[in-house]
Amino acid sequence: MVILLISAAAVYALLGERRDAMVMAAALLPILAVDLLLEGRAERTLESLRRLTEPTALVLRDAAWTSIRVELLVPGDIIRVQEGDVLPADCRLIAGSDITADESALTGESVPVPKAPGDGNDRLLAGTVVLGGRGVAEVLATGQATEYGKIGALTASVEHTATPLQESMGRLMRRLFVGALALCLAVVALGLARGLGARESLIGGVSLAIAAIPEEFPVVYALYLTLGVWRLASHKALIRRMVGVETLGSTTVICTDKTGTLTLGRMELTDTWTPGGSQADKAALLRGAALACEPNPYDPLEQAILARAPQPSDGWALVHEYAFDADRKYMSHVWQTPDGDLQLYAKGALESLLRRCNVGEAEARAVEDANRGLAERGIRLLAVAARSLQAVTGDRERDESGLELLGLVGLSDPVRPEIPDAVRECRAAGIRVVMVTGDHPATARAAARQAGVAVDGVFARVSPSQKLELVKALKSAGETVAMTGDGINDGPALRAADIGVAMGIRGTNVAREAATMVLLDDNFGTIVAAVREGRRILANVRRAFAYLVAFHVPILLSAVAAPLLGVPLLLQPAHLVWLELVIHPTASLVFEGDEPDPETMRRPPPPRGGALLGTERLVCSLLEGMGLFGAVWGAYAFALGHGWPEAAARNVAFTSLVLGQIGLVLVERGEGRPWSAGLRGNRLLPAILALTAASTALPYAPPVADALHLAPLSPSEWLAALLLSLAATLWAELVQLARQWRFNSP
Repeated sequence: MVILLISAAAVYALLGERRDAMVMAAALLPILAVDLLLEGRAERTLESLRRLTEPTALVLRDAAWTSIRVELLVPGDIIRVQEGDVLPADCRLIAGSDITADESALTGESVPVPKAPGDGNDRLLAGTVVLGGRGVAEVLATGQATEYGKIGALTASVEHTATPLQESMGRLMRRLFVGALALCLAVVALGLARGLGARESLIGGVSLAIAAIPEEFPVVYALYLTLGVWRLASHKALIRRMVGVETLGSTTVICTDKTGTLTLGRMELTDTWTPGGSQADKAALLRGAALACEPNPYDPLEQAILARAPQPSDGWALVHEYAFDADRKYMSHVWQTPDGDLQLYAKGALESLLRRCNVGEAEARAVEDANRGLAERGIRLLAVAARSLQAVTGDRERDESGLELLGLVGLSDPVRPEIPDAVRECRAAGIRVVMVTGDHPATARAAARQAGVAVDGVFARVSPSQKLELVKALKSAGETVAMTGDGINDGPALRAADIGVAMGIRGTNVAREAATMVLLDDNFGTIVAAVREGRRILANVRRAFAYLVAFHVPILLSAVAAPLLGVPLLLQPAHLVWLELVIHPTASLVFEGDEPDPETMRRPPPPRGGALLGTERLVCSLLEGMGLFGAVWGAYAFALGHGWPEAAARNVAFTSLVLGQIGLVLVERGEGRPWSAGLRGNRLLPAILALTAASTALPYAPPVADALHLAPLSPSEWLAALLLSLAATLWAELVQLARQWRFNSP
């Protein structure tokens, strides 16, 4: 469209028609401004997110610890790491204790990973989070040389693909462009053959080209997406690429992460088991679990325990800590009670802690059965044990022997309460929900069952490359894929998906940069709401395009008829720009104000690559347009044949055309119901139709009349135009009724 308008402006400028050339050039402004405004707004929001997470590092420089920006780090630097840090580079741990890392951003695995210097598990990776402990590490790689950077480079190498509607529009526009070029050349040749000058022939050819190609299609498309972007932003969904709104309406598969998207993204203590089963035993278990935690923990498991059972504060004092042991897989704390006694509390993996407890065979079998049953439900389990001490010896083997098993605490990340309903809504809408996670299969299956996701749609222990391959496989099978993600490892798949959905709260910069949409609340329910909005917009875009096709018929046929019959052009460039880039887009916004169809999410998604308008709907639009052309051209031919001035003849036809398009809007909104139904249920309708009708009064202003080559109409002439437009509306109504009768007939 931009190429066509630039070409037309150049032709008019070469012919000395500067006013028309300026009109053509000015028509480019709304097309370009909409895209720049919306995408600029999205980028400003993302920039604010980036600033919130701008990282620094504490590095040893000149024998002093100094805080610097992470981009200034180099391999060989020594940095300090501690609980809560996001690691700025790939490092090797050279000193430290009790260090655990959350590597889910890279691996998708939510279980903390213990780290220790010199034991083969001393690698700390950029972009991961230190959950506990403190230490010193040597920088091994920075920037693109890190695992984080390699995935970022892979993400950047994946190209965005066209959306289904873009593909349909692209095919339509290419065909129209070729057809318009052929018609333009034919009209120029015809004009020259009939003895018209080169100037008149070129103007006729360019006018026909502008009439043949619906310049307003991309403008209306952009306006609908723009309004969709604003509406979605108010519902916590930030669209980075406007076409993502339309893609949402075509989605057939949603590949969703588990943690934080289907679930709340935080651990909660949900289950307990004790050997005795009494309330007193449960209270002792919870107190023991709390006393085995750090006083102010960063570890989400310990935070969840303390949220349920806070540590006692009156008279209790922590006197000794035995750190988490990666081999033993448990830790313990020694507390002094208000009475001065010493109590040791330990928590960790059952298989290791059970060996330190004094339990009989029956009790051991009971706790193992309970552990197995809870684990099969995806519950994260910790055993808790305790014993009294006479004194802290410092000998861990001795102090931690002869423990009494208090029981098991189970922690899980609960499914968001609104998720089962959202998944059911997807299923009713013909959208398949697939869980793709790096978590353990048992954990993933348990969450899927709670969320209502089919277990055969669960992919667990998935690597970044496997996510990318899954997206490619689904797309090659003809699916329109939405993929969610938050980690660095999700970047390539997010970029390759038809619509990548990143998490705004816990998402990494790599994920947000790669995505088409960013969820500002990290909620799967927001995706479903966005799909519903996308379908509403897609349905309204199709209705708007059906109206535009109908209205384009008289414009195109008038441009063809004038040179064939040897009469002056009915619509000149200024009229075409006014109609196609002002009147049409404005009137088309009526459909955007319509409420969504209640059945929107009870229908299957449209097929990928399907036609923009079905054959039946396209034929109806063409027939409706033929009726309006008959009224408009009849008025123009009658006026010229009876000796009217050219400007007056043109205006009676132009007024009939503008009033007739109001009728087309009402008929298209009614969709086969009585046309009066098209007058209700839309707050935009009265204002837009009033403004459209008021535009017929422009020729009463002399400067405007001169610029548009129109003359004011007398009351009787205006009434004639109104009656002709009503006749065209009645014809369009009959066409719609026939279409509905055929559709509903057995």
